[in-house]
Amino acid sequence: MITPAVEKLIDLALAEDLGTGDVTSQAIIGEKTNARARLVAKQPVVVSGLDVFARVFHRLDPTIVISYRAREGQLMKKGALLAELRGNARALLAGERTALNFIRHLCGVATSTAILVEELAGTGCRLLDTRKTTPGMRQLEKAAVRAGGGNNHRFGLFDGVLIKDNHIVAAGSIEKAVRKARRYAPPTLRVEVECASLRQVKEALSAGADIIMLDNMSLEQMRRAVKLIGGRALCEASGNITAQNARRVATCGVDFISCGSITHSAAAADLSLEFVRS
Repeated sequence: MITPAVEKLIDLALAEDLGTGDVTSQAIIGEKTNARARLVAKQPVVVSGLDVFARVFHRLDPTIVISYRAREGQLMKKGALLAELRGNARALLAGERTALNFIRHLCGVATSTAILVEELAGTGCRLLDTRKTTPGMRQLEKAAVRAGGGNNHRFGLFDGVLIKDNHIVAAGSIEKAVRKARRYAPPTLRVEVECASLRQVKEALSAGADIIMLDNMSLEQMRRAVKLIGGRALCEASGNITAQNARRVATCGVDFISCGSITHSAAAADLSLEFVRS
């Protein structure tokens, strides 16, 4: 998970928080003072982001010792110990907020994903994420989706063909857009078309789309669309999917549900870093 891009992100986050230095810790804590700390879950949580959490501290002091008590994707109960840390007290305090900001958000994404995945259990429908991610955080957030049991849609504009409403307007029609996409894109990439009506579904089928996205359709429209598609293309439902309606959407017969809220609106998990008295 720790790529050069993530290293830069961590450095930016630390620079933003530290500025010229942690004046509080420098004023009251000795330069060579050591401490022990515990990362504790204050709520039930699906774990994601342990590597990033640890890397924040190691950017400040590579001698800090971190012992994991949980693993990526593991469901932990309220009060559970996720990790223990030992090392320079100033470094632990300097990295505390940045490390928590990363892991609280990523555990939140994993936990919100797991809730939706549970709603879809037994339906045969798979949960997908979207590109509605925090700028700079996409790699981490998509890893958190996987930790929560979800699946990744395309990572960016470069690894999948998804013809949306504005593409259709610019190209002139669904048929023209699909034909041009087939001509340009590598044959290994599947062509997906976003459809807002049954008329568009018919056009996408005639054009030979591999995947048809049913965008913001009612349950009845989706059922009719799935019947119309009849297995000739994969079917994805998207738009205003929540834990309350996901199962009803899945039972319409779609192969996938894509949901942006699991990344862009996931509530941060309640975690804390607590120093342990010697």
